[in-house]
Amino acid sequence: MIYIDPPRWPAHNTLFSHLVSDTSLAELHGFAADAGIAARAFDLDHYDVPARRYADLVQRGAVEVDGGTLVRLLIRSGLRIKARERSASLVHPLLMRWEALIPGTRVLGAELLNRWGEPHRRYHDRRHLLAVLEAVEALSDGPPPRPVLLAAWFHDAVYRCAADDEEASALLATALLAEAGCGPAEITETARLVRLTATHDPAPGDAAGQLLCDADLSVLGRGPEAYRRYVADVRQEYRHLDDDAFAAGRARVVQGLLAKDPLFSTDAARRLWAESARRNLHAELQLSRT
Repeated sequence: MIYIDPPRWPAHNTLFSHLVSDTSLAELHGFAADAGIAARAFDLDHYDVPARRYADLVQRGAVEVDGGTLVRLLIRSGLRIKARERSASLVHPLLMRWEALIPGTRVLGAELLNRWGEPHRRYHDRRHLLAVLEAVEALSDGPPPRPVLLAAWFHDAVYRCAADDEEASALLATALLAEAGCGPAEITETARLVRLTATHDPAPGDAAGQLLCDADLSVLGRGPEAYRRYVADVRQEYRHLDDDAFAAGRARVVQGLLAKDPLFSTDAARRLWAESARRNLHAELQLSRT
């Protein structure tokens, strides 16, 4: 079922309503597309729609509820995105992490967080940055090597959905870390690790590369609903592609991941995520063929 609350939320010289589903994001995206609501109006678990669309959306079948009821329905559905999963709420905790990593470089940390908060990002945003940092810590036996953490910060610092994003991110890391006073060896290693995330194919014995790549792919091992949200977010980042082009490209990515044996390089990652990751990937591929 699709629900909408009254337009009471001010922004851009008008009032906005929230449009949600208590069933699935697929239902919500389908309703929005049929109603001509722009993809950029989607905000993780709801669409923001201006007051002028309210009556029309109700006419199309959206059920009118008050704001409190809408939130409760969303929570009950399991689709509600928690505050820590909202990019804007992560600036302060991530900045604290950065300052602990390279003390005295708050301005650089803020610049990176601005990059991770660019409006076109829907998956590769601050939530992904935090998830990778936490995954690195979860996989590490003791404090993670600093180049791995630095590479996590820089690995998607340049994100344009382009083939050379990793190379551009590595070059950015080389320039900014030199300004921050890091040594040449650490900068070279960080840039190498950033480039490695283009293929997620670390060499045997490359412990740092294996750690970073497994952390970057940890999203594959999430629960089914969280995995579906991840795929939906990626689709939003490629909204410049039509459905057929995106489906073809995504199928190649999924098939490539399934062909990796092993999918994860570290014992810890295989224990934590391998089974659910392969289940998620097979389910996505099967769904794309129906």
